[in-house]
Amino acid sequence: QVQLVESGGGLVQPGGSLRLSCVASGFTIDRYHIGWYRQAPGKEREGVACVSVSDGSTHYTDSVKSRFIVSRDNAKNMVSLSLQMNSLKPEDTAVYYCNTSPPMNYWGKGTLVTVSS
Repeated sequence: QVQLVESGGGLVQPGGSLRLSCVASGFTIDRYHIGWYRQAPGKEREGVACVSVSDGSTHYTDSVKSRFIVSRDNAKNMVSLSLQMNSLKPEDTAVYYCNTSPPMNYWGKGTLVTVSS
């Protein structure tokens, strides 16, 4: 059974930091690229960052480059994925999800990040 469980969201002031976590399990996760996505109010879901399964290289959307850091830790039958978010901006406000890259049809509940003073 596929499980994607995100955590770590919350309310933070502009310029602050948060660390998101995700545990992915229930499928052969170590064969997939995996990453973070977000959906802001009234907008479509977008990819934010991902980690390659082949060489561990990371990729970021332009708006978060130099501010966010994605990392993964493989274990037997599961993967822990994190997203360190620094210098947060109000436009980073969104529900954040983890998923494979490209994403599966299944999505977890996500975790809400609100950047506001």
